[in-house]
Amino acid sequence: MINVAIVEDNNTIREGLAQLINGTDGYKCIGAFGDVESFLPKVNSLPINVVLMDIGLPGMNGIEGAKSAVLKNPDLSILMLTVYEESEFVFDALCAGACGYLVKKTPPARLLEAIKDANDGGSPMSSRIARQVITAFKEGKSITHQTQNYDLSDREISVLNLLSDGSNYQEIAETLFISVDTVRHHIRNIYKKLHVHSQSEAVAKAIRKKII
Repeated sequence: MINVAIVEDNNTIREGLAQLINGTDGYKCIGAFGDVESFLPKVNSLPINVVLMDIGLPGMNGIEGAKSAVLKNPDLSILMLTVYEESEFVFDALCAGACGYLVKKTPPARLLEAIKDANDGGSPMSSRIARQVITAFKEGKSITHQTQNYDLSDREISVLNLLSDGSNYQEIAETLFISVDTVRHHIRNIYKKLHVHSQSEAVAKAIRKKII
C-alpha cells in the first residue's frame, strides 16, 4: 500500500486526487491538506510515503513547504504537482528536496505511475520538464567547464601540465613539437587568462582550480 498525502488549496482538485488515489488498488490517501501550515505538523505522525505538493499555495508556498517537510522527515518522497512549467520553479523545487515534478494536466494513469515511481525511489517528471532539466544540465556543464578552465585552450593546458612537471621552455617546445617562442606566447596567454604573473602562480592556481 502506498500512502499518499495531498497538499492542494483547490478543493475540487484536492478531492478529485483523493478519489483517484482511494479508488485505485494499492494506493491510499491518508491526508488531504489545503495548505502547508496544516500539513507540516502531520509529517511525522502519519505514515506518509509520497506527498503530492502544489506550489501556488496560500501562506507558505509549496517549494518552501517541500524544504520544511524534508527537514522534518528526510525519507519523504515529495512529488510537485503544479501548473508552473517555468524552469526556475522546477529547479527551486528539486533543490528544495522534491523527487519529481509533474504538471496538473498529467493524465490520471500517468499520475498513479509517477506516485509508484516516486515511492520506488524514482524521479518522475513530465516530459517537457525533463527536457528542461536535461537542457539546463547541458548548458550548466558547458558553462562550468568553461569557467573552470578559464577559457584556456587544450594546448595551453598541455603547457601548464608540463610546467607543473618542472619542464623548462626548451623541454616544453620539444615535447609539443613547437618553437620556444610559441611556448612563450602560450605562457603569456596563460598568465593573462589566469590573472597571474609567474610560473609558480600559474601552476598553483591551475592545480587549485583543478584545471590540471
